[in-house]
Amino acid sequence: MSKETILVVDDEEDILELVRFHLSREGFAVLCAETGEAAFRIIKENRIDLLLIDLMLPGIDGLELTRRLKSDQHTRSIPVVMLSAKGEEVDIVTGLELGADDYVTKPFSPRVLVARVRAVFRRRAAPPVAADEIIQIHGLSIDPGRRSLSVDGMPVDLTFTEFQVLSFLVARPGWVFTRSQIVDAVRGDDYPVTDRSVDVQIVGLRKKLGSSGHLIETVRGVGYRFKEKP
Repeated sequence: MSKETILVVDDEEDILELVRFHLSREGFAVLCAETGEAAFRIIKENRIDLLLIDLMLPGIDGLELTRRLKSDQHTRSIPVVMLSAKGEEVDIVTGLELGADDYVTKPFSPRVLVARVRAVFRRRAAPPVAADEIIQIHGLSIDPGRRSLSVDGMPVDLTFTEFQVLSFLVARPGWVFTRSQIVDAVRGDDYPVTDRSVDVQIVGLRKKLGSSGHLIETVRGVGYRFKEKP
C-alpha cells in the first residue's frame, strides 16, 4: 500500500525538520516547502494527500494559499490542517471558514499533531452513514452520500467538520447535546480538542446557514440542539 503524502508549508526550517521527522517516523511520505509559491509548484508535480500550512508565510500567506487551493476544482478536495502561532478565535474561524479541516496552534506537541493528521485521514476515509437517505427538515436538504447541503433550494458549501456537526444535530432534532458529545460523535473520543473548537464550528455553521442559522440553538450551560419545530 502506498504511503499518504503530506506537504508541509512553513518558513521556519526547524519546524519543517521537526514535523518531517515525526510524520516520516509514522510512515507518511513528507514533502516540504518554505513559501506558498513553492507549495504550488510541488502540488503541480506530485500527488498530495494532505497539506499542513503555516499562516505566516512570506509572499503568499497561509490563508491566501488555502483560499486558492479551495477555489480550484483540482485541489479543493485536498484536506488542509493549518499550523500557526496565531491562536486567536478570529484566526481559527477564518481558517475553518476557508475550508481547513483542522487548526493546530504553536507551540504544539508532535504526538498531538500526528493524532490530528491521522484523525483527518480517518474522517476522510470513513464511509457515509445512510448514504441513500436524503434528510429534509425546515427547508434544509442534507445528502450524506454526496456530502451536500442546500437551504431553501440553494447549495451551501460546508467544510467536512461543519457537515459532520450539522448532520449529527439534525439526526435528532430537539435533543440537546453537550460539546463533549458532539466532539465524540464527530471526531472520535480520542480527539484532542477543546470546547471552544465546537463553539467555533457552530459559529461558522450559523453564518453559512444565513436566515436558517437560528435553527441551531444554544442551550445555556449545556450545549446545542437543532430545533424540532422551526
